Amino acid sequence: MSEITYPPKHLVREYLERRSRDTAPPPSPEEIRRQLGWGMLMPADLKMGSNRS
Repeated sequence: MSEITYPPKHLVREYLERRSRDTAPPPSPEEIRRQLGWGMLMPADLKMGSNRS
């Protein structure tokens, strides 16, 4: 089974720094993953929201 890789810590820190200055409500977890490029790093069969029948 593939191992999930996470975004580099420096990207997460930069994202959190930008978000701390924003007065808008936080985006959805999926949007956060997209902004950090996390979805591109996760194996397709482990992505959130994928339903198999």
